[in-house]
Amino acid sequence: MKLIKWFSFTCLLLNSLIGQAQTNDLIAKFSRSTEYSNVKISPNGEYLSVLTSKEGKKMLMILDAISKKPINVIHFPGNAQVGNYEWVNHERIVLQKEYLKGWKDHPQYYGELMAVNADGSQAKYLFGYKGGEMQTGSRLKKNTPIRATAYILDPLPKDERFMLVQALPWGSGGSNTAENRQRVYKVDVYKGTRKKITTSPIPYARFLNDDEGKVHFVSGTRDYISYTLFYRQDSKWVDTDKLNLNLSQMSPIAFGENSDSVYVVGSENGKPKGVYLVNIKTGTKKLISQDEIVDPSNIWLNKISKKLYAVEYENGYPTYEFVDKKDTHAKYVKQLLASLPGHQIHLVSETNDGSQFIIKAFNDRNPGDYYLFNSKTVRLEYLVSQKKWLDPELMAEVKPITFTSRDGKQIHGYLTLPNGKEAKDLPLVVNPHGGPHGPRDWWGFDTQNQLIASQGAAVLQVNFRGSGGYGSSFEYAGHQKWGTEIQYDIIDATRYVIEQGYVDKERICIVGGSFGGYSALQSSIIEPDLFKCAIGFAGVYDLELMFEEGDVQGRKAGRKYLTEVLGTDEAALAKMSPSHNVDKLKAKLLLVHGGEDERAPIEQLESLEDALKEINYPYEKLIMDDEGHGFYNDEHQEKYYKLMMAFLETNLKL
Repeated sequence: MKLIKWFSFTCLLLNSLIGQAQTNDLIAKFSRSTEYSNVKISPNGEYLSVLTSKEGKKMLMILDAISKKPINVIHFPGNAQVGNYEWVNHERIVLQKEYLKGWKDHPQYYGELMAVNADGSQAKYLFGYKGGEMQTGSRLKKNTPIRATAYILDPLPKDERFMLVQALPWGSGGSNTAENRQRVYKVDVYKGTRKKITTSPIPYARFLNDDEGKVHFVSGTRDYISYTLFYRQDSKWVDTDKLNLNLSQMSPIAFGENSDSVYVVGSENGKPKGVYLVNIKTGTKKLISQDEIVDPSNIWLNKISKKLYAVEYENGYPTYEFVDKKDTHAKYVKQLLASLPGHQIHLVSETNDGSQFIIKAFNDRNPGDYYLFNSKTVRLEYLVSQKKWLDPELMAEVKPITFTSRDGKQIHGYLTLPNGKEAKDLPLVVNPHGGPHGPRDWWGFDTQNQLIASQGAAVLQVNFRGSGGYGSSFEYAGHQKWGTEIQYDIIDATRYVIEQGYVDKERICIVGGSFGGYSALQSSIIEPDLFKCAIGFAGVYDLELMFEEGDVQGRKAGRKYLTEVLGTDEAALAKMSPSHNVDKLKAKLLLVHGGEDERAPIEQLESLEDALKEINYPYEKLIMDDEGHGFYNDEHQEKYYKLMMAFLETNLKL
């Protein structure tokens, strides 16, 4: 009898250890960064290029387009790595140089652009603050230094020699550098010599230029909320407010038939944004495309002609509206959607003659596969997967949902349902998104949600009022409602999936990052009996503190934004702050934060900890001293996921 008990105990222990090893292996797989990304084809189709990593650093691999054999790898010594890049002609690439700092795991970008040929020849420091350094063994300078953060605005496909660079001047430095007026330069891609084209009349600029490199339109913001569009007339910038178009939030996206007409994304009377054709000479507008519920999620242009051919929307599942059905790109997208059923298709890169394309295919179960599409032979060739170690067949379905909130507002969201389990009486993890204003949740592959679903739990995402993507009226409805109506939408969504029978009401946790971390605590305070546990990741817990700490309040636009979206009523802010209301909590708590977080600085966590300690409320905690507003390092991500899953397993009985 003793032997049988011992043997049974040993089997149970062995099974437990095997199960834990399998779970840890699964967590390690979900924690791995994308293996391949940003796949492109050179303008003449001779080369393929792809970002990949070695020893934690990104490098750019160049391959022969026919044989697929590597011919060159572009990487930097020391702590530098390759960032974003563009083909600027058939042989030459311009790329960003980033740095991995010892005290910060997120890459730091100081605005440096480098240029190199596909075969590794003619490497050049093209643009940046080190441009005046002497070349080794030479008296020749590389080029004139410039204290500015540079981004590739337009590689100018029809110009072999020049590209456009958008640069944010540093000026005298300080916390308001981001609000300096950006400039556009025409830059020689071989020499690095440059000519200033224009300066934006407004911060946070979005420029629109023609094929010759002339900039005709720019939009920007002074408060992160409203956007203003300007057009160029007689060498001066003119505000389109003078045209009385009755459009807000305007951004230029493409030219019409001439430089006087422009396609813009804009909102009329707070409705979801649409695509309009605006004539600045006549001051007239024409609606081209609009959805009744959501803003455009993507605008698709023919990269060579720069003409608009499609608008993508995502009210639930992603869909296309083809506004120029005659454009060959529209025909190709339709063919590819039929060839890869169940996937969304993006044309991410193409040759100048439109004969070859790089295609990215993805869906809720598949992070993304890249293909080479030959439009002449109508042949589709598989290239690489972003995360080939994750089998889409084993992943979870993401199901769009719609419900009516307690005050009659229609709210949309997504429910991830575990694969192979009946969608009934499931444990639930509610995952509110960050922001809250601007971002929204989308249909697609989410690593954290898929990891949770792999252990048998459903995951709920809510596009609560205040979220972006549903029109400015919907977004503004969340202003100064962070701790009230926004949380009510999250709570009502949770009750909705309970009522539908998907979820076991006794096994619900709430897990979120940034504003989602705030919501995890605030919703648990409002409904202490609904949520058994809560995880706050990089959360904001004291709203008054946002006016004193962090990178938002350090900018003029940021202070305007906070005043508008939070208000200045101290009593109201305290009532909506978890740090001031911990006495209402019942949920088990896990708090996770990065020591270098500038958006929600560590003082936010400390304010919550002080309040919890004052009433002796138990909680678990993980601090990564060298991480910021989210984890970049794979090992850190894995450590967090293991802690998160163990916490959820204990509290949800997974």
